[in-house]
Amino acid sequence: MPADSTGPSVAVAVVGAGLRGSAYARRVPASGRGRVVAVAEPDPVRRERFAAEHGIPPERTFPGWRELVAAGAREDSGRLADGVIIATQDAEHAEPAVLLAGQGYHILLEKPMATTEADAERVVAAVERAGTMLAVCHVLRYTPYTRLIRRLIGEGRIGTPISVQHLEPVGWWHHAHSYVRGNWRREDESGPMLMTKSVHDVDWLVHVMGELPSRVSSFGRLSHLRPENRPDGAADRCLDCPLEPGCAYSAKRLYLSCLGDPEREGWPLGAVTHDATEAGVLAALREGPYGRCVYACDNDVVDHQVVNMEFPSGATGTFTVTAFTPYAQRQTRIFGSAGCVEGDGVRISLRDFVTGELETFDTGSEHEAPDGRHDVADAALADAFVEALATGDPSPLSSDGRQSLDSHRVVWAAERARRAGTVVDIASPPNAPAPPVGASARAASDGGSAQPPAKGTRR
Repeated sequence: MPADSTGPSVAVAVVGAGLRGSAYARRVPASGRGRVVAVAEPDPVRRERFAAEHGIPPERTFPGWRELVAAGAREDSGRLADGVIIATQDAEHAEPAVLLAGQGYHILLEKPMATTEADAERVVAAVERAGTMLAVCHVLRYTPYTRLIRRLIGEGRIGTPISVQHLEPVGWWHHAHSYVRGNWRREDESGPMLMTKSVHDVDWLVHVMGELPSRVSSFGRLSHLRPENRPDGAADRCLDCPLEPGCAYSAKRLYLSCLGDPEREGWPLGAVTHDATEAGVLAALREGPYGRCVYACDNDVVDHQVVNMEFPSGATGTFTVTAFTPYAQRQTRIFGSAGCVEGDGVRISLRDFVTGELETFDTGSEHEAPDGRHDVADAALADAFVEALATGDPSPLSSDGRQSLDSHRVVWAAERARRAGTVVDIASPPNAPAPPVGASARAASDGGSAQPPAKGTRR
């Protein structure tokens, strides 16, 4: 196997050493069961830092995934590691996933799994041909909060789930950073915001409700962060703008305020510049995309959207994603026949309709970030992937490729509905009849995925 016989049993390669790839990679040695043995990253600064952190030799350090694939093909085993973490930009998820699956890698794939439905199907088909494991990074499935909500529903504490409301409060500055100035601002370069940001949430609703929606409609648009709403007198860049001190979207205020905070220097500032000094930040805002006026960018993704869902059981759901909020945890209400639950990503309250009592739960506020980050879930997902690699048992992984594809298809259906102004029917997966009312409760155990045992897992 790629790992030596005296070291940890699992060898992992990383494709894409940005924030997400680096966070997942750190959990591999932290588990005590694995090590990172190769990296592919086009940014030379990130690549060198990552290689130094994990002790990766130059011959296993590559400027891109194609070079990593080629190096694996020269090995007797046909690959450099047991598993691979793919955390590239969205448009470069599908091709490396297909080729690396063909080489026999088990894959942890950042969401979205692909930017088109056809490419997502190609990824799943490649994994199934290879008989390897695929886990898409639906990290919200792995939080203590999610496990508790599923347990409460599964125990019948609210009776039969009838309807759900779910909000993703993106945050005004986060939206400006990622979806106006940043890498996810244009559909032709990544995808619609409902996919690039909120496939997390659609998958979470499927997971919690225990069934896929059968019909969806959707409404949303780019309403505010567009050129016609540019204030009179605003400059093209924040550094030149006389209105900057009073603007909610000031890049100067946002990124200079990150200095001195190690977490915020990692993100969001790490996307802007590697030079975490005032001079470095100002130079990046003068020359790079993150210093542009939010009303003078080339963004075209929505800044707010609503998705309406009807489930086969008759339950209904609404999902709202919006830029115009604080940067905060998701907020959810689930209404059942005998009670209801309300949660904010950390705390849950349950009202019992029989007794009238209100019970509250805290799933670990001292461990969860109150500002919407999902650090704990990232770690739990990466740990589950390492466990699955070490044991050859996919059950620690909460979903497989087919289940992730189904969630992605709900998003694509919602986008078709939004553009056409209609209701779109979602075909049920083959051999998956619609569950009866209450099926979500019976399905809401803390068990893992329905993945078959993986072929060729190295132990």
